[in-house]
Amino acid sequence: MTKKCTAAGWFALALMAGTTAVDGKPLAMVGPWEIHSVDPASNGVFFTRMQVAETLVDVDGKGNLQPGLASEWSRSDDGLQWRFTLRPGARFHDGSEVSAEQAAFALQQAWRKPGVMTSAPIASIGSGDGVLKVTLSEPFASLPAVLAHPSTQILAKAAYDAKGEVTQVIGSGPYRITRLQQPQRIETVRFDGWQGARPAIEEVSYLTVGRAESRTLMAESGQADIAWGLDPVSIRRLQQASRVSIASVTLPRTIQLKLNGADPRLSDPVVRRALSLAIDRRGMAAALLRDPEMAATQLFPPTLGEWHQLGLTPLAYDVKAARAAFAAAGWQPGEDGVLRKGEERFALTLRTFPDRPELPLLATALQAQWKAVGVDLKVAVGNSSEIPAGHQDGSLQLGLYARNYALVPDPLVTLLGDLAPAGADWGVMNWHSPAMTQTLTRLATQALSPTDAAAARREIATTLQQELPLLPIAWYRQSAAVSRGLEGFELDPQERSYGLDKLTWSAR
Repeated sequence: MTKKCTAAGWFALALMAGTTAVDGKPLAMVGPWEIHSVDPASNGVFFTRMQVAETLVDVDGKGNLQPGLASEWSRSDDGLQWRFTLRPGARFHDGSEVSAEQAAFALQQAWRKPGVMTSAPIASIGSGDGVLKVTLSEPFASLPAVLAHPSTQILAKAAYDAKGEVTQVIGSGPYRITRLQQPQRIETVRFDGWQGARPAIEEVSYLTVGRAESRTLMAESGQADIAWGLDPVSIRRLQQASRVSIASVTLPRTIQLKLNGADPRLSDPVVRRALSLAIDRRGMAAALLRDPEMAATQLFPPTLGEWHQLGLTPLAYDVKAARAAFAAAGWQPGEDGVLRKGEERFALTLRTFPDRPELPLLATALQAQWKAVGVDLKVAVGNSSEIPAGHQDGSLQLGLYARNYALVPDPLVTLLGDLAPAGADWGVMNWHSPAMTQTLTRLATQALSPTDAAAARREIATTLQQELPLLPIAWYRQSAAVSRGLEGFELDPQERSYGLDKLTWSAR
């Protein structure tokens, strides 16, 4: 018997298929982060989070490597050549094929720029026999983790100009860009050529909103369905709001102070120890982050299991010991209470930025705490680019920021850059340990036993704890305000994806 469907019947079938009238509602997100570039080398993480672009290798919530655009990969017995087989049938948003040749071209452009790929001993990148080939000058087991970094995302040929510079983002993810207004707004729509499960929500937008108070009001009023970058005051307020719920997850990220080791006030490890002793980390974490357990007792948080050292003597708060250490280093209080050594005043400038709302708050707390031991600290709140710029021109004294040690799934890759002899924009500055460099190199290039690898990681963590070229302040918890009408929302501990393709609107 032939069955006929009425309009109501078709609607019911659509509901069963997961396509509801509600699913047609656009999703609006707000956050503090500006879209300052389309170049993956400087802003790639934004486009992977928006699920516009893909990398060869993906990462799950626990940091395990997963297939991305590459369905599988292998390396030669000598560890010098890697082969990546691409996912069959993948298409870019302009309809062109995701080929091994185009993937090789995209990686070549990323390779020629400063960034994470320079940490790998790559000799050449090419293609042949339908696979992407990466040849190394020496073994490097972390190469797949490097190719999971957002700066290595694969874009279509049309995304590049004649010089190989990215002019637009044409990726292969489940969402494609329909409108991009730098630095504030991006609009995307579901990509019908996506090979995976079809996202329920068709349109997604992101708007940069600088003030945490404004983002809070937008979440409260329903103008924003997801609000990122919440400060503690906003979280407390939104916990009472009926429209939203608060999602939270601990991240492999550390809020830390970068010190210029060439500055005469900061070159002495005894002084760096004194500065550390004068920091009430637990008090700051309790008052400003609303979680005393986020106080950093070492650089690597517990979420970085293999790098976090349970036996390491924790960083302590001891004002008396701090004053004694300053005195031992030759610094004595002047008439104005500020420490002096000869004609030199212990006056410093700390640079930070409001992209993460807790940073200026923590900087102000540091200012008060160090004043108590005779340090005259000026806080300059500006743009995040001022910290790497200050590193490059040598003008930076102190920089406060949050460092994600799992931006590359293997923390070793980040550390190879951050702890390099020449330093790094978001790593050490004018500080170097030859012994640590040797240990890092062994970890990167040699097939160490689990016991030897653990000992090497412990040695690195211990040196950092003793020398303190970076002062850990707090570990990090990410929070977001989420509309109660959304289902399927999960915060990614790796901060790689907003999981937009998993979201649905409640039919209630």
